Amino acid sequence: MRQRLVHVLSGNSFALSDSQGDMEVDPYAPIGLFSFDTRFLSHWVLSVDGERLHALSRDELAYFETRFVLVPGTASHYVDSDVSVIRHRSLDESFHERITVLNHSVQPAEYTVRLEIGSDFADTSEILRPAPRRPVVVADSNRRQLRLRHQRDEFIRETLVTSTEPVAVDEQGMTFRIRLAPNGEWHTDLVVATIIHGAGGRDLRASLQSHREHVHHTMNSELKRWLDAAPRLVADRQSLELAYRQALTDLAALRYVPLTYREPVPVGGMPWAMALYGRDAMLTCLQTLPFTPELTPATLHLLASVQGGQLDDYHDEEPGKILAELRYGEAAAFGEQPTAISYAAADTTPLFVVLLDEYERWTGDGDLVRQLRHPARMALDWLDEYGDLCGDGYLRYQTRNDRNGVVNQTWRNSPDAVSDRHGRQPPFPRATCELQGYAYDAKMRGARMAREFWDDPAYADRLEADAARLRDRFNRDFWLPGREYYALALTPDGEPVDALTSNLGHLLYSGIVDPERSVALATHLSGPELFTGWGVRTYATGQRPYNPVGPHLGAVWPSDNALIAAGLRRYGHDAEAARIAAGMFAVVETLGGSVPEVIAGYPREVTKYPVQLPAAGRPQSWASGALLMLLATMLGLRPCGDNLLVKPEIPVGYGRIELTDVPGRWGRADSFGRERPPGRAGPRLRGGRSGPGQPHRVTAW
Repeated sequence: MRQRLVHVLSGNSFALSDSQGDMEVDPYAPIGLFSFDTRFLSHWVLSVDGERLHALSRDELAYFETRFVLVPGTASHYVDSDVSVIRHRSLDESFHERITVLNHSVQPAEYTVRLEIGSDFADTSEILRPAPRRPVVVADSNRRQLRLRHQRDEFIRETLVTSTEPVAVDEQGMTFRIRLAPNGEWHTDLVVATIIHGAGGRDLRASLQSHREHVHHTMNSELKRWLDAAPRLVADRQSLELAYRQALTDLAALRYVPLTYREPVPVGGMPWAMALYGRDAMLTCLQTLPFTPELTPATLHLLASVQGGQLDDYHDEEPGKILAELRYGEAAAFGEQPTAISYAAADTTPLFVVLLDEYERWTGDGDLVRQLRHPARMALDWLDEYGDLCGDGYLRYQTRNDRNGVVNQTWRNSPDAVSDRHGRQPPFPRATCELQGYAYDAKMRGARMAREFWDDPAYADRLEADAARLRDRFNRDFWLPGREYYALALTPDGEPVDALTSNLGHLLYSGIVDPERSVALATHLSGPELFTGWGVRTYATGQRPYNPVGPHLGAVWPSDNALIAAGLRRYGHDAEAARIAAGMFAVVETLGGSVPEVIAGYPREVTKYPVQLPAAGRPQSWASGALLMLLATMLGLRPCGDNLLVKPEIPVGYGRIELTDVPGRWGRADSFGRERPPGRAGPRLRGGRSGPGQPHRVTAW
């Protein structure tokens, strides 16, 4: 059985090891020290007198800091060991490990402490089969340094390991020969600098003193500031408070500053998605506006700065299109993967407009809407000029890259994710239903921004007319009257792809659904074919492709469920939304710690425990953000002018929930809600205060 892996992370840098702190190449997991899509350490193994170490305990001090307490040997004899080892590990712009050896004997003792060190400089995309590389290794015992360097043309990456104590350095690692007095101790500090060369790159070396200062003061202070700035949650159910704090902590950890940029933005998450993904970042921002709105401006500015400006088949770039992925690894740099800067997503462009408008609704920051007028209009133009591939008014996708492009350019991006009930995959270009919802939402929001901030009422009228036609056409062509739900997609010939999926919830969120049809959608989303008891499956049971462990053919995603629950509340299906929120929070209560990106779609009554998929990331920004969005949905938070509207729908068993100091254009406001006893209607609408010293304000939807 695989032992638990342990990580420290900071931004898009992370170190993943076994429970002893050792790192050894594993073809099924990204073990090692990674930064900017390169593995800088692939081998980091500690031994004492030739024996590997066994863990007695581990303290996870913070997301960027952990401590291992170890003894030589195996579990059969470690209890009587006369020596123990402590590895204190931390990560900021460099990787630091303090090794302490303790002699518990009443006699002096001599030990040989060996640290084996190596790097394959693998690209994150090739962990399963790293390409052979021959790094240049320079061992320097006088300077107490081991330098490993990989160069391919102008692409240069270096790992520099430095010890604070005298050490014999060879090309495979470092050897310390130490003598300890009775009950004495010895320690050394090892600093691993991950060095990036080249235009726009940076040397990430940090001194030991500055590292300690940054980790123990700056990073801890920054985490405290981040948590203190967020709204305060008080709940009768303590597990809800714990889940809330963990989600905020995960979001703090998953921020990084891209090269040539100044502000932190969300990365996708551990371990495979430690890079900027346009979809993940924008959905995370959308989910967290009532909690951490400061994530959004930097994300929108960055995405606007790299917005598509030309036709580039290999990278799926088109004028106005919003980024899908940004990476810095070797494969991207040499065009072996189209991920250096990829636009292979059809949903990122409308989501850019949706996020910009929603941010202004919450914060009142009209200046940002005016600053980003041009990229927002380019995004809206893209919907019609490049997104409408068949000329029928529907947003569709088909990769321009016929060599190694992304097949499905939606959030359901696995190759088999778009299939009908019988497993048949439709031809391209594909018009999936949620894309039409996003496009409709973007046009409606673009019309509001044009009228209120861009001083262009004629453009606003045109966008509203386009949105109305899209809504009418969609409700005519996608609706399956015999099944009472919308098709997953349309073929180029207009034939419906008749699968029942969780995308119905995205349609509710967008507002494109006719109100009289929302009851049928709510029934499907909360029924046994889609709802597992933990959450809504991506793909309903009873259809041939259904697979409870298929990421997009039956598994359950918190990010998906957050949009579904919010969509249900938009159309007044409050009880169904509360049931979904309760199921997702039950996943966190049962598993503990960070919410996984995805769990299997087995019925809750069958497994009694949420089953994590092996490839599921944890923590993930849009999974952690989903918990915050679900909390806001339970409380029914919604901005309306300078008021925060509150309409709670608290699941049974949750008692009272108070969320205070919710930031927004009103200043800070308080909200609270309480579960209602079955069969009793009671006061449900609560308001807040606009700022310090301001009167209490009762507000309603």
